[in-house]
Amino acid sequence: MLNNLIYGINNFFYENILGYINSLYEYPIKLLLLVIDLSIVIFLVAKLIKIAKYTRAWQLIKGIVFLLLATWISSICRLTILNHILEAITDWGVLALVIIFQPEIRRGLEQLGTSKFTKYFGIEKDIIVKTKEDIYKIVIAVLELSKQKIGALIVIERDIEIKDIVNTGIKIDAEVSPQILTNIFVPNTPLHDGAVIISKNKIASAACMLPLASDTDISKELGTRHRAAIGISKESDSIAIVVSEETGKISIAKDGTLIADLKEDALRKILITNVITKRFNENKQKKNIIQLLKEKRKRKTK
Repeated sequence: MLNNLIYGINNFFYENILGYINSLYEYPIKLLLLVIDLSIVIFLVAKLIKIAKYTRAWQLIKGIVFLLLATWISSICRLTILNHILEAITDWGVLALVIIFQPEIRRGLEQLGTSKFTKYFGIEKDIIVKTKEDIYKIVIAVLELSKQKIGALIVIERDIEIKDIVNTGIKIDAEVSPQILTNIFVPNTPLHDGAVIISKNKIASAACMLPLASDTDISKELGTRHRAAIGISKESDSIAIVVSEETGKISIAKDGTLIADLKEDALRKILITNVITKRFNENKQKKNIIQLLKEKRKRKTK
């Protein structure tokens, strides 16, 4: 049996692998096609694993892989009876899988080419649209917290990363949602005391510790949340939203300045202006300047 296994592996290696490598020398274009082929296969397999890993299909996929390996090994070892049985199971298993997972397969085919499907392959919607949607969700959560007079502190990271602050809290890594934001700050819950950090269009972490502003010109009436909001806005370009636990009033801290007692429209306008309009316009201007400099260099070289 061992001799059969060794013979089968050697035969497979020389006939398939070495034969294919030799053909690459004769036709170099095949090497480029091989790289493209492998890249596509690896990308699709990685995405499939990522999608299925936390679903009920994951155990099934592991079972299918085991069955295919067993069939391949039985063929190499020339275990004829076992190989025929496994091949029969594989052939009928495909039909059984189609019947059992008919709803999932149908749903997947329906989503093919739609926006729901494209996100699985990393084709996300425009970052500006996504950021705007997140701002609306944050405003909804802040207004709800304000109505219930629940204290809250939400920090929106912009260009300057604040990973050191993110690491002081509990990692969340969730999509921005009004329900999640509201529930985090419910009193007497494990995560309510501290700040929520929103980074790269996600709720990065909660219960984070922020640096407190210690300037003497800050009003003594301001609580810890307000001082923390001003502190983080001074040390970075982040924007901090504060909901007062006593009055329910909404404030925003940016560039070391606190804008107090904001209404819904003003809150939304400030966030859109500072998080989207100014930020992305500045990035576009930088790109335009870089392009102009490149064009000038090309002209000089000519």
